[in-house]
Formats: sequence, C-alpha cells, structure tokens
Amino acid sequence: QVQLAESGGGSVQAGGSLRLSCAASGRILSINVMAWYRQGPGKQRELVGSITRGGTTNYADSVKGRFTISRDNAKNTVSLQMNSLNPDATAVYSCHAAIHGVFRWGQGTQVTVSS
Repeated sequence: QVQLAESGGGSVQAGGSLRLSCAASGRILSINVMAWYRQGPGKQRELVGSITRGGTTNYADSVKGRFTISRDNAKNTVSLQMNSLNPDATAVYSCHAAIHGVFRWGQGTQVTVSS
C-alpha cells in the first residue's frame, strides 16, 4: 500500500527555521508532482508549494524567498526548508502527491511558531 509520511515538525521561535520531510513508501513506479499544503487554526488549507519530477517549483506568494522545496526521485522523498518563520506559519503541514493517478496525503505534521 502506498503511503506518505511526514516528519520534522515542531516548535520554533519567530525568525527560526525548520525542515520538513515526506517519504512515500510502497510499490511506486514514479511520482509526478509532490506538494506541501498547510492548514492553520481557523483557516482553509492552502498550497505552500509544489515540485515536479523534473524539479520545477511553484510557491505561494506568502512563502517565496523563505521556503524551498526539494525532492529526491530515487528515494521518493520531498522536503520543505522553511526559513525566517513567523507566527502566521503555524499550521499542520501535509505532504501531497499524485501517485499512479491517485491523489494521496500524509497524516500531517504540526509546526508552531511563537513570537
């Protein structure tokens, strides 16, 4: 069974950094787009950024220049490096990927940024 699992969440003070990782497991031939979403308290889920298999990235305006997405196609992993974090980044961050035509989600990992 194909699964996505995030790691690396936690608490950090404003201005700090965190790195999230997501690993896809199971019988996987290839993964096209991998993405990170987040849902803050009382907010709708929003796209943070995405990366294609070829490495083309796309970011939400609110994180451009501070967050970086990368992936390792051989390991079926995607990472999110988050710098200069502010309290607005507090949210549950979830990994998303289209694998064999099926959209899959990880369980999510909490990121809390204190002022």
